[in-house]
Formats: sequence, structure tokens, C-alpha cells
Amino acid sequence: MPVYCYRDDKDFIHERVYKAGKAPKEIELIDGTLAKRAIDIEIQGIGVPSEAGWPLECVASGVHAKQAKQLQDHLASKGVPTEVSKSGNPIYRDSSHRKKALKVRGFFDKNSY
Repeated sequence: MPVYCYRDDKDFIHERVYKAGKAPKEIELIDGTLAKRAIDIEIQGIGVPSEAGWPLECVASGVHAKQAKQLQDHLASKGVPTEVSKSGNPIYRDSSHRKKALKVRGFFDKNSY
């Protein structure tokens, strides 16, 4: 399914997945504000996942946005430096990096290792 981009009033881009042709013109965010569709960003291909799937922003192993810096520091201190998005999701460079980062945190992924 395609990834659609929405821009909030702070100029932050939010990505959402909808069936083709079913994306709304605006979405309501968690804080109750609205974000309008940013077709200019979609045209640039920013919201489209790479064909290889890497780098991968992992929502499943993410933390609360307030803990993003703490997670980044923790992974770096364990020898697995990892970029963490503002929303608290780790961004894995490849499958090997993902495997190491999950193992450091004590997570088990049946599809990974």
C-alpha cells in the first residue's frame, strides 16, 4: 500500500499508509490538531519506502517520544549506535544492525534470529 505524507502546522511531516486512492485530504493527529496532505513531499518520493526496505524505522521496537534520546544513548553505550526518530522509533540500517540492536534490548524476533 502507498505511503501518504501529511504536514502539520509546525511543518512536521507525518506518514500514513492507506489503500491507493483512499487517503483523506487531512488527518487528525493525537493532540487533536489537523495535518493536511503534502503532495509536494510525496512527489519527491520521501514517503516511499526504499525497494530494499532499508533503512527501516521500526515502530514495534520504538519507545515514547520523550525517551528517544535515552534509547539512542543506551544503544550507543552497548556498542550498537542507532539513530532514533523524534517519535522514538529506532532506525535500523540493515538486518544485521537490527538483529544486534534488538538483542541488546532483550527483544526476540522470530523472523530475525
